[in-house]
Amino acid sequence: MNRGWILLMAVAGGLVWFPFRSPAPLIYTPGEGWYYVPFGQSRLWQRDRAKDQLAAAQQAFDHNNIKIALLAAHRLVRLWPLSDYAPDAQYLIGRCLELDGRDQAAFKAYQVIVEKYPRSSHYEEVLWRQYEIAGRFLNGEWFRLWNYIPFFPSMDRTAKMYAQIVKSGPYSDVAPHAQLRIGAAREKQKDYPEAVKAYALAADRYHDQPVIAADALYREAVSYEKQAETAEYDQGTAKQAIDTYTDFLTLFPNDPRAPTSQKAIAALQAQQVEGNFAIARFYEKSKKWAGAVVYYNAVLQINPNSPYAARARQRIAALKPRVEKAFTD
Repeated sequence: MNRGWILLMAVAGGLVWFPFRSPAPLIYTPGEGWYYVPFGQSRLWQRDRAKDQLAAAQQAFDHNNIKIALLAAHRLVRLWPLSDYAPDAQYLIGRCLELDGRDQAAFKAYQVIVEKYPRSSHYEEVLWRQYEIAGRFLNGEWFRLWNYIPFFPSMDRTAKMYAQIVKSGPYSDVAPHAQLRIGAAREKQKDYPEAVKAYALAADRYHDQPVIAADALYREAVSYEKQAETAEYDQGTAKQAIDTYTDFLTLFPNDPRAPTSQKAIAALQAQQVEGNFAIARFYEKSKKWAGAVVYYNAVLQINPNSPYAARARQRIAALKPRVEKAFTD
């Protein structure tokens, strides 16, 4: 047997024969990590009844002792998960984590209330608190690795947070606002097709709430417009943007964003005219006379008074004999 094993056996024997109490116990909580508890402090927050345990947690929270409040609340939820006091303890866990700046863990702690204690008196407030947390991530807060190390901002994760809120309370007061924020997160992510879907759902589902419906329809049109701009030229998406702006103006003619919508429609139509004229020229150079005429006519249909309209009429007149000849041959 080598010296290392002899030394290890000696230490182990000493621990057996001379037991002692650890002066610095560590407590691990899943999803939150380790807590250091100085020797003797456990007496401050450990109680024999759930009611008293909640009182200890609340007292620590009221005195801004976040660490002790967390430990006391966790102990209640762990030992008495079905007691009437467990929902309030879980709520305190979320509040402590939020005050401690651990927003991801706080969001998850509040979600436990939603899923495990849906009859909690804090239910509606919890959804709003989750909404506020998601808002901080929407504004650029970084998600953390292991709940401690700032890692990266993520609009995808942020959108999923808002989606979770909508799923938890689809008919709550916060749900319409959360649905709109899904679209906002997707816009920041530059995922405009997903932004369109989120806004369209908000406009449809909450059509009876004018403020929400108007905002959703307008943002849907803006997202279509941004999507059209990202492509080299997307005729279909530009048309959808125009149609959505038109719907917005029809349903909400007195909205302060109406003038902006009218300008957007004019700009999109100008792009459509230019795009159709360019396609018509391409067909004409390729000697596909019928196709050229179709796109020159589209120029006139979109805006008969555009700068391209006169040239489109001239080209239609010039190409008409060739098209007729092609059909008669």
